[in-house]
Order: sequence, then structure tokens, then C-alpha cells
Amino acid sequence: MSTEPPSTYRLASAVELTGPGIRLREWTDADLPALVDLFDEVETARWTPLASPFDAEAAREFLAKSRLARAEHRSIQLAVTVDGGAPCGVVMMFLGLDDRHDQAELAYAIGAAHRGRGLAAKSVRLMTDYAYQVVGVHAVGLRIPPNNAASIGVARTTGFVRTDAPTIVRDHRGSPLTLEMWLHRRLP
Repeated sequence: MSTEPPSTYRLASAVELTGPGIRLREWTDADLPALVDLFDEVETARWTPLASPFDAEAAREFLAKSRLARAEHRSIQLAVTVDGGAPCGVVMMFLGLDDRHDQAELAYAIGAAHRGRGLAAKSVRLMTDYAYQVVGVHAVGLRIPPNNAASIGVARTTGFVRTDAPTIVRDHRGSPLTLEMWLHRRLP
């Protein structure tokens, strides 16, 4: 049996992950109004590539792109909830990190009304475990701006370590956004 990771992964058509005080579930069309409430705010616009303003059209596009990426086995985007009900945010896993097929990249956004409750860290832990145990990757990365103290705190809390990889700069609404790489490696 080969120990080489597969070059492509097959993602389940439906995923639900549960941990203490958190449940990650699939998005539904009924979540469209909640998406607008969660993501049409200043901090989400500041740190994420989500549309701003984030209106009903942006919510529909978000769900459509999420479903297409899953169907193409490129990513999983789950609603962050406390009990499976109303969404509090999103956590995403993108397969392949810097063209490394044995790694995944995570991203997340928690709505303003739900911050400070540990939901980001719980989401990252659950999705990291899923990436290792079910998908079979060997490392998981987060790209974080060096001035995003909240996300750096989540990275540290969940066992990610800042790497010495060169920073990357992405266009963010017409301005440069510098991102540092934080990595979590699967324990043997």
C-alpha cells in the first residue's frame, strides 16, 4: 500500500461535524438572510475577500460558489453553529496549499454578534481534525495578516505555528493585503 497522498481528494457530498458547544453543518437556502446578517459588516470586509456590501445577491452567489467548489472536490464550506440551528459564521477548507496536494488551507469568519465565544477556535479544531482523519492531508495552513491579532490568537490556540515562508500579498479591494503562513502538522 502506497503512503503517497492522492493527488485529488473526493469530498463527501454532505458533512456535519460536532464538538463541545459547536456543530458545523451544510448551508441551506433558508440560511440566505442569516448570511447577510453575518457578513455585511466592517470587520468581515476588512479581513476577508467576501463581497462588501454583502447583500442578498452576494449571499446567493456565496452559496452557489460553495456548492460548485464542493461538487468539483475543491473545498468544503460549512455553517458554524452552536446547536445545528442558526449560523454564527463559516469555516472553509480548501484542498491543496501552495500546490501541495497533501495539504489543505482553512479560512473562517464569525459574525460580529458571535465573536468572543471561542467559535473560531472550535471550528478550526474540528475542520483540522476532519482534514487529517477523513480527507487524509498531512498539514493544514492558515494565511493571516500580521496585524490581525484575533486570528493570530486563534492560530496559536489551535496549535498552528508561524512559518518562515515568504509572505504573500493579495489584492484586497484595491489595496495590498499581506498574509503570513501559519501551519499545523499532523502528529505521527
